[in-house]
Amino acid sequence: MKKGLGISTKIIGLILTVIGIGFAIWAYQLSGSISSQVTQAVTGADTDKVMTYYIFGAVSFFVGIFLLRKN
Repeated sequence: MKKGLGISTKIIGLILTVIGIGFAIWAYQLSGSISSQVTQAVTGADTDKVMTYYIFGAVSFFVGIFLLRKN
């Protein structure tokens, strides 16, 4: 039974890693949009939506990597 839990943990880790990469790419594409560029030019910072996607992507990626490397 322990072996089955290890495989499912690795699958979840892989899924979270892929989701994290996907959200980072999505945030990068959003940061290039016209509205985001205007907001960045005026305020000097990315929009909240872009930052949320970057943070969610990073957290998902690192949790996924942790689960993949966990014994």
